[in-house]
Parts: sequence; C-alpha cells; structure tokens
Amino acid sequence: MGAMRNSGICIAMTFLCRVGMLSRRLKFGRYPNTRCTNCAFGTIQASIALLVLFSLVHTPRAFAANPDLDTVLTGSRQRIEKLDYRVTGRLTRMEADGKRTSYKFVAKAHWFPDGLRLLCVISGPGSDETRLLLHMNASGHLTIKAELPGQKTASVLPFERWNDPLVGTDFSYEDMVESPFFWKHQELLAPEKYGARDCFVLKSTSGPQDRSYYDSVTSWVDRGILFPVHVVKTPRGSGQQKDFVYYGLRQVDGAWSASQVEAKVQGKPGSSILVIERGSGKAHLGIKDFDLSQSSDQAEKAK
Repeated sequence: MGAMRNSGICIAMTFLCRVGMLSRRLKFGRYPNTRCTNCAFGTIQASIALLVLFSLVHTPRAFAANPDLDTVLTGSRQRIEKLDYRVTGRLTRMEADGKRTSYKFVAKAHWFPDGLRLLCVISGPGSDETRLLLHMNASGHLTIKAELPGQKTASVLPFERWNDPLVGTDFSYEDMVESPFFWKHQELLAPEKYGARDCFVLKSTSGPQDRSYYDSVTSWVDRGILFPVHVVKTPRGSGQQKDFVYYGLRQVDGAWSASQVEAKVQGKPGSSILVIERGSGKAHLGIKDFDLSQSSDQAEKAK
C-alpha cells in the first residue's frame, strides 16, 4: 500500500509541476479577459491534479478487499490446498421412520500442483462398489469420473448426473468436494452465531464459468478455526435447498476436520450422515494413488 501511495504522489506532483509550467508559458497579452480566462484554466487544472492526488493516495483503502472476506477465503482455500488424507467410515441414509441403510465409505485426497484429487469407494452389503475420482483445480472447475455398479470401466460422469443422489443418500456427487470456496463471486454477509460458535457468513455464487447445480452456497465458518459448521446450498432453478451440518470438529495432524457431516434436503423426510471412523491427515499420497482402475487395491491399503 505504501508503494502505491508513493507512486500516486509522484504522479500527481509531476502533474502539478506541468500545470505550473503551462501557466508560466501562457501569453496573456494585454487583454484582461484573456488573463482571467487563462488564470481560471490554470486553477481548474491544479484542482484536477489535487483530485488525482487524493484519489491515488486513497485508492488502496477505498478499493481494498474486505479484510474479513480475505481472511475466510484465504483460510478456507489454504485448508483445502493442504489436504493429504486417507479415511474410512460409513455413509448412512436415515428414513423418517427410523430405517437405516449404511454403506462402507473409503476415501483419500491430496492437493497436487494442478488441484485436488479425491478418490472414494462406496460399497454396501450385497451391492457392487461405486468408485469416484473427482478433480478440482484452483478455480473450482470440477470433473468427475465414475465406475458405477454394473460398469466394468470408469468414465466421465455427465454433468446432468452430478446432482443425482449418491447411492440413494442426500449427498450428491458434486457434494463430495468444497468447490464453492474457489468460485470467483464471493460475498461476506453479516456475522452470525451458529450454536455457540461465532461465525463468518460467506455467500459463494456460481457464475457462467462454474459448472455446478448450485446457484449459491452460504457457509457459516467458525471464526477461530476457519472451518465450516453449517452450509446451505441453493440449487439453480426451483429445486429445494440442502442443509449440511458439521459435527465433532477436531484437529488431526494439525488440520481441522469434522467427524460427522449430516445432509438434509429441506422439505424431504429423513437425512443422511457421513461418519469418519478413522484415518490419517498426513498420508503422503502421490499421483499413482489416484488410479481409478486400481481403486480396489488402494481402498484395501486405507483400511
């Protein structure tokens, strides 16, 4: 900011000097009206120069990003950019009548120079595995490859299916990564409490360049640890909003995470919950660990 202010002062002072030189060079002649006109012209030029000086000196302050917005975005993005984990757990759909359907969940993730890779394998009793490989770059652009039950090879999942229920739960394929934090359009709303936690409230809005089924995502991010505790996703068009609540926040290997995430579609009975039972926050993964064709072998190593 100091460099920009000094540069602005130099530019404006140079402008003032040139105005002074111009006024000295003007030939007023013997007509008083001409003298007054040229004096007025010089005064106007000097006033403009002063305005330029003021605007340049104060531009960084006037147009600087909201420091709280910078804090929550930088903290959230850095958290994701440091991911390097293996986890195992279960993914459960809970019906309104108490019926539960559970699936084994195995996942691993790592941020590479070209972005985040997340590979997960989901399996249930008597059902084939669902294997997913998600790749998100630093702009939040997402691609998904999947090997679904009945398929022998993985293929790119069409965008039209990104919002499909993942193995019948309230989580969709797109919900597996936190791409909204990387969208271009970000707005910090008034701070709020969520339970006992003081939170930043961040509204991320998807633009034409963002491939997403969601129009906006609002995140309540704990001010102390910069981790979301509640997220509301609003779909494009007339779809129903979806709530995500994060439970059991803990710090593992220096990184904050949630032991449980519950997803609920507003107006729909029941909900789904992802429970992480064990894992490592420093898995030292490499690119070879994200070969979807070998995901079964990789999943065994994560146990």
